[in-house]
Amino acid sequence: MGNRLSKIYTRTGDDGSTGLGDGSRVAKDSLRVNAYGTVDEANSCIGLLLASEVPEPIRNLLVHIQHQLFDLGGELCIPGHAAIFDADIEALEAHLDHYNVDLPALKEFILPGGGEAAARCHVARTVVRRAERETVSLSRQETVRPQAVHYLNRLSDLLFVLARVLARSSGHGEVVWDHVRRKA
Repeated sequence: MGNRLSKIYTRTGDDGSTGLGDGSRVAKDSLRVNAYGTVDEANSCIGLLLASEVPEPIRNLLVHIQHQLFDLGGELCIPGHAAIFDADIEALEAHLDHYNVDLPALKEFILPGGGEAAARCHVARTVVRRAERETVSLSRQETVRPQAVHYLNRLSDLLFVLARVLARSSGHGEVVWDHVRRKA
């Protein structure tokens, strides 16, 4: 394991640069830093979701996902590093299938809401979508393994399904978009 931080401030970033995991320095607003920074933000959103009432099986899954997001952040922070694999994506798909099987088919769009846990899950979903967009932008300029993008894509889908499950299990129910509320 690498060095642990004993001193939190180093002043090395005062010039607007930051160090990557391979020791190189880049601008703090580089595509790479945006990508792994948004993955970190998504991880924090899942942490906030876990601070609310969540059924134990979903809690355990989300904690596992937090570890994987940390791994993914490391992959994006160290050019050429691999930490997310096809098996991780397949596992997300299996969880998607498991949690989606009992949900009714969607006939309308769902609005973010449905109780505290579901709403927090929707926030995490949208931040994961942004992380995916940032990672795609990075991949257009630098080498990024496709597994990184695939993982984020499946994770946002899973968080959508989990938000539906959480809204229903909380008793709040899903918030359906009322597209006929406005007459032309």
